[in-house]
Amino acid sequence: MIETFTELAALRERVRGWKREGLRVAFVPTMGNLHDGHFSLVQLAREHAQRVVASVFVNPTQFGPNEDFAQYPRTPEADARGLQAAGCDAMWLPSVETMYPYGVEATVRVQVPHVTESLEGARRPGHFDGVATVVSRLFNQVQPDVAVFGRKDYQQLAVVRYMVRDLAFPMEIIGADIVREASGLAMSSRNQYLSASERDQAAEIRRCLVAMAEAVGAGQSREAVESAAGERLQAAGFAPDYAVVRRPDLTVPDEGEVGPKVALIAARLGRTRLIDNLEFGT
Repeated sequence: MIETFTELAALRERVRGWKREGLRVAFVPTMGNLHDGHFSLVQLAREHAQRVVASVFVNPTQFGPNEDFAQYPRTPEADARGLQAAGCDAMWLPSVETMYPYGVEATVRVQVPHVTESLEGARRPGHFDGVATVVSRLFNQVQPDVAVFGRKDYQQLAVVRYMVRDLAFPMEIIGADIVREASGLAMSSRNQYLSASERDQAAEIRRCLVAMAEAVGAGQSREAVESAAGERLQAAGFAPDYAVVRRPDLTVPDEGEVGPKVALIAARLGRTRLIDNLEFGT
């Protein structure tokens, strides 16, 4: 049976006990309201460790003033059932007071430079400061040997990798492949906000990403590919924030540059903001 911890001392004692037994510990941080994409992270973590801890914490410091912190779904009982079925050993369920003992406004914050300055970082000021702040605290609390993050949040994964290397966290970071619905839509907790017709419509994002990769492969210029992608999304009923081609480190590639790249899209459909990406050229 999965164990649920709400006290940090008890969680740390359990993890220390596992490590005394020589067991490798993996960690999957989440904000809850879990779906098959999250459970696939747990299953991947299980391949790299003998014990798996998943956290469920809706982090206030990564939500902007006009974002949906108060409305974000909280489903801890269902999350626990799903995590247990996926092979998770422990669920860490901290309170805001445990995570931020001096209060959210007076907390020590972690800021990651460079990789946070474009795309999501430019459109959601302070978001990645909140991500880095909470993830660094979770790493300190759980002290895992390995942590697993989904590739759907591509820039977030880049931020975590940067932070782990720069602050010398003694752990391995694994990026898990995006889990998709049959239509190609990337699984996300935000998909529940889509109507039935919007859900079908949202699959166009994946098709647009594929078209971007194919166009780059055919020799079209990056600017032309990005412009065409934005027009395609608008014609399909989206309000795109960006549709871009970048290097894996999120810098802008030179025209005609060979090597790995990633196409990234963020777009609103109705009241729902969706993000997705596709790596190609490897």
